[in-house]
Amino acid sequence: MKKALLTGSFDPPTHGHLSIIKRAARLCDKLYVGIAINPAKIETSLLSNAKKKMLLENLTKAIKNIEVVLFEGLVSDFTKTNEIDFLIRGLRAFSDFEYEFRMAIANKKLADVDTIFLMADVEHTHINSSLIREIAYFGGPIEKFVPQEVAEALKQNS
Repeated sequence: MKKALLTGSFDPPTHGHLSIIKRAARLCDKLYVGIAINPAKIETSLLSNAKKKMLLENLTKAIKNIEVVLFEGLVSDFTKTNEIDFLIRGLRAFSDFEYEFRMAIANKKLADVDTIFLMADVEHTHINSSLIREIAYFGGPIEKFVPQEVAEALKQNS
């Protein structure tokens, strides 16, 4: 059984995230979607970790080999504890690659785990959570960037 881990803050979950998750799920027997708990970002998060987990579980419930988890600490520790075979990371643009490349090398050295990069679909390359947070903060229309359930959750938070 091949197990993979796809991590992120998912604040909020976007169409781009869902595209990568669906494609990643086809590459393994079990995909952990790991919501990284970052104490430094709690004050600036739009959604609580519990809300992000619930939303991602609802949005991916039709994909049977996915488990959404919250985790704190190093990705390398999670990979060892859960016997992860490989990591999956999404890339939107070349500018993402340098950071992701460094993380892939660190995870290889810390946990001897490889990273597979999936390119974002063209229609999602411009979407990032920071952009959505800014649009949502000012009450702008976010429905083109996030699933309806996420848009409603963000409106309830404002």
